[in-house]
Amino acid sequence: MNKFKNIKEFKPLPSFLTIKKSGIHGLGLFATEKTNKGTELGISHIKDDRFLHGYIRTPLGGFFNHSETPNCEAIYDNDFIKLRTLTVVNSNDEITVNYKLHDWIQGS
Repeated sequence: MNKFKNIKEFKPLPSFLTIKKSGIHGLGLFATEKTNKGTELGISHIKDDRFLHGYIRTPLGGFFNHSETPNCEAIYDNDFIKLRTLTVVNSNDEITVNYKLHDWIQGS
């Protein structure tokens, strides 16, 4: 168990995000409070070659939807993919990413 001593606490979703019915598709990820441009929302995917496209989704990664005019971007950080806001995201705004920019999303 010593290998886990440096792992930070994991929360499935940040306290300022929630999952609810989406007007885009199925369920979506929504802000519950205003979030500034450039805010990191957390880890959406973890590199693991045993899974389709080489990544496993976290709860954060399982619920964001596609938009041609997204308010977030996926950023690569070693073995992690994280979401970061591109704009100010207001309370009740759906969190979106442009799927066309990422092979690991397009084929899902």
